[in-house]
Amino acid sequence: MLGLGGCGLLPKDNDETTGWSAQRLYGEAKDAMSAKNYERAIKMLETLEARYPYGRFAQQAQLEVAYAYWKSGERASALAAADRFIKMYPGHASVDYAYYLKGLVNFNENQGLLSILDNPDMTERDPKGARDSFEAFKEVVNRFPDSKYRDDAAARMRYLVNTMAQHEVHVARYYMKRGAYVAAANRAQYAVQNYPQAPAVEEAVFIMVKAYDALNMADLRDAADRVMRKNFPQSKYLAGYKPSAPWWKLWDPNW
Repeated sequence: MLGLGGCGLLPKDNDETTGWSAQRLYGEAKDAMSAKNYERAIKMLETLEARYPYGRFAQQAQLEVAYAYWKSGERASALAAADRFIKMYPGHASVDYAYYLKGLVNFNENQGLLSILDNPDMTERDPKGARDSFEAFKEVVNRFPDSKYRDDAAARMRYLVNTMAQHEVHVARYYMKRGAYVAAANRAQYAVQNYPQAPAVEEAVFIMVKAYDALNMADLRDAADRVMRKNFPQSKYLAGYKPSAPWWKLWDPNW
């Protein structure tokens, strides 16, 4: 009697998923994601992985949980889950999506990269997420030419190139305003060398002209000026601009 009575004092199992099959757990997770209940979806998928690690739903669950983490705002967990899937199943038919998802996670993290109103000091911004996003999309484009995500990944890569180039130009402009001309020239040069096709290169070259002019480095200034006038002859930055005169032309009234 005492033994039977004691059983009633034991804690009850409140886990609703007790006894559920892998198929049911996966179905519940999909329903939760359709309803945008990502917290529940994560719970179902992680339970599925733990209970049925070698079942036919386990691999897909690992990929789905990465998506659920991303949609729930847990960026680090999403990246970790995608990386785990890539490492464990490098030959999986959906590994292209894992790389694409990594790109999306970092891409959305950096949508505010050029939002000057949020933080006017561009030197405090970290473009690492944009670079990581670019590399993930690059994997999709280069390794999976037939992937249905390839075209979108390529378009996002072009956007990221422009974003990263613009970031470097913002930093260079920041240094110019503060008289740090060497730093300005270096950042502008970095943009020109690494993102030659980006629209921001036009301003980057002009910053190099002005920075070298301010440093009295006439040879470098003139070289940058030639590049500027050859590639951007109608540039708005050239309107009204005249470099400082070298000492041997100070007497020339036409300079």
